[in-house]
Amino acid sequence: ITVKGRKVGYMYKEKPDNQTDSGWRFMAGDETEEYMNDPENMAIYDVNTIANYDQAILPLLDSPVGSAFIRNSSGVLVEDK
Repeated sequence: ITVKGRKVGYMYKEKPDNQTDSGWRFMAGDETEEYMNDPENMAIYDVNTIANYDQAILPLLDSPVGSAFIRNSSGVLVEDK
C-alpha cells in the first residue's frame, strides 16, 4: 500500500498488541503466501498514514475486534464474513 500507492484490498482488526496498536491490519489483497511470510515485507504504520493512501477505510475504523473488510469487484470495501 505505502510502497506502490495501492488501495487497501483487505483489512481486519484483531486484539491490539499494545497501547499504541490500533489492532488494524491492512493489505493490498494480492499478496502471495511467500510474500506474507517474509518479515521484510511487513511494516508498522500509523492508521492515519494508511488513511492518507486510502480514505475509504475511515468509516470502518470504529468497527470492533474481529471485523474484516475486502474490496469487492466494484472497488468498495465490504464486510468479509
